[in-house]
Amino acid sequence: MTARYEVAIYNAEVRRLVYTGDHHRDLADSWSETHYVEVVAENADRARAKIFNRYPRDRGFVIEAVKEA
Repeated sequence: MTARYEVAIYNAEVRRLVYTGDHHRDLADSWSETHYVEVVAENADRARAKIFNRYPRDRGFVIEAVKEA
């Protein structure tokens, strides 16, 4: 059975750059703040995996929380 999850995510690189008054070359400054993304998945671990497929860790994305919506 699947459920809808809300994932809180931000970009650590953008956050660091904005804090120092700079800008990321590819991502908007808004990624320094938490974004909430909904995803349908079988469980919270699968929700995390789906989000990291779309927003990769190696590009600086960090998941703060995952909760069932």
